[in-house]
Amino acid sequence: MRRRSQSGWGAVVVLAVVLTGAAPAVAQAQDVGTIQSEILVLDPDRLFSGTQVGQRLTDQYQAERDALIANNRELEAELRAEEQALTEARKTMTASEFRAEADAFDDKVRSIRAENDRKARDLERGRELAPLSLMRMAEPILVQVMRDTGGKIILDNRQVLLRADAIDITDIAIARIDAAIGDGSSTSPDPELRTPDGETSDDGGDGGEASPDVPAPENPATLPEAAE
Repeated sequence: MRRRSQSGWGAVVVLAVVLTGAAPAVAQAQDVGTIQSEILVLDPDRLFSGTQVGQRLTDQYQAERDALIANNRELEAELRAEEQALTEARKTMTASEFRAEADAFDDKVRSIRAENDRKARDLERGRELAPLSLMRMAEPILVQVMRDTGGKIILDNRQVLLRADAIDITDIAIARIDAAIGDGSSTSPDPELRTPDGETSDDGGDGGEASPDVPAPENPATLPEAAE
């Protein structure tokens, strides 16, 4: 995964839960290294890459991306072969027949390109929403970590200028998430993150651009104009 949209981590930038009888805001070691602090920090990127859920989602994205690229290359080769066949067949066609065939081929290329762009956008939406999917599954676990540490708020460590390592709960969160849900494959996805046809989608975005790493079929070489 090359980059990760921080928008999916909006829920974890500040995760605040007011707990009665919370411990004082002075961090201190307790029993087997358990920390006690009202203010906790979490590394979202490391949480995603370090959990079994994050690793599964990353592998799934990469496999789907590789499959889409391979399929696009096959389509591109097929279109080039069809274009060449049409160019050769022009010798036996009238101008009107060739124009009809050329227009039909152009429509086919446009349709394939549009479908390919849609698949690429869906794939990228899934990649961008993967951290949010993990956060939805992990939220009850993080709340329990807060209770156990006397915490009242979890801050995204990217938003904290100065911090003490004693209040970083990333390692604890990774261990507990792995223990509780494994790779998350048996956990039902949040319905808000699914489109009606089962595809992952965002919350009404504009669709964005197709991924530059997933090539769409290139425009075939210009067909010769039919003689008028």
